[in-house]
Amino acid sequence: MTDRAASPTRRANSSRPGLGLLQRFSRPAPRRLNLALQGGGAHGAFTWGVLDALLANPELEFEGLSGSSAGAMNAVVFANGWLKGGRDGARQGLTDFWTEVGQQMPWGSMTRGEGDAISLSPASKLLANWAGNFSPSQLNPFDLNPLRDLLNRQIDFDRLRAACPFKLFIGTTQANTGKLRIFRETELTVDVLLASACLPKIHHSVEIEGEPYWDGGYAANPAVFPLFYDCDSRDVLLVLLSPLKREGTPHTVEEIEARIAELAFSANFMREMRMFAQAIEFSSPTFLTWGRLERRLQKMRFHMIDSSELVSLQRTETKLLAHPPFLELLNEQGRERATNWLTEHASNVGRRATVDLMQCFT
Repeated sequence: MTDRAASPTRRANSSRPGLGLLQRFSRPAPRRLNLALQGGGAHGAFTWGVLDALLANPELEFEGLSGSSAGAMNAVVFANGWLKGGRDGARQGLTDFWTEVGQQMPWGSMTRGEGDAISLSPASKLLANWAGNFSPSQLNPFDLNPLRDLLNRQIDFDRLRAACPFKLFIGTTQANTGKLRIFRETELTVDVLLASACLPKIHHSVEIEGEPYWDGGYAANPAVFPLFYDCDSRDVLLVLLSPLKREGTPHTVEEIEARIAELAFSANFMREMRMFAQAIEFSSPTFLTWGRLERRLQKMRFHMIDSSELVSLQRTETKLLAHPPFLELLNEQGRERATNWLTEHASNVGRRATVDLMQCFT
């Protein structure tokens, strides 16, 4: 009975060949995003909150994810969770990852100031300063790395290489040349992910195919160009952990060293985004010069969620503070920022940019 009742409708539709085409064109295009995820140690828990809010929105789809250091961790955990259980699997995977990261750090390593101001405890600062006088081979001659065990427990690298649901671009820095190397999802191993987060003052260099690698943030934090050249979606969401502008000039030795370290991890990204801003403006279409590159540039739509004015992320030292209360605070703040962005700008995905690159990066 059901099939007979349905068949007249199917016959009516088939007799009107234009109807199916009109229905396809009337459906709203999917809001598909590429994600560029900055690294920043424990500050990556802010990105965890951002991703959690994005995943909770069923209207958003994703194509490419680019990241270095903690950004790479978030990208791979996101993809692995999605492969296991879709959106809910990705959300659970991120929660499991950051929860276990928080269990690695001993209690009593943080102090809380006014409001959301959090810093390392005096004892932790003293230990960090003391450790800075030694190389990783002296402090950790056996190259023990709890993060390797955590990643191997939570991520199915074999399955991801074979059937990753997204395009992944994992940034690393070749230690001997300073060149950026982007590893794709088909090349993904635990060593690639550890290389992307390898701080040479803390960890041994990670050797891949005979080449030593350091943190990808030194060369790109993150790399945006793969999302431009290798993805079909024209919408790129930048999730930034380093504020675009710091208030006040550093004066003490500690403040100056912290700012220098921060600049080292953001200079290449700032330069790349300046290039995009100027290239898009320079490529304003004309009848004679509008080629393939110009068309692609003009179709790019950039969006941004950043951590500006968050007291909790003002101190560079807290990138080492993988402590549960701190990670949970950053998660809440990231989710709140992303929720606000979705309320204001989700409808613009696929239609128009929501950040002025010239104003932000030039």
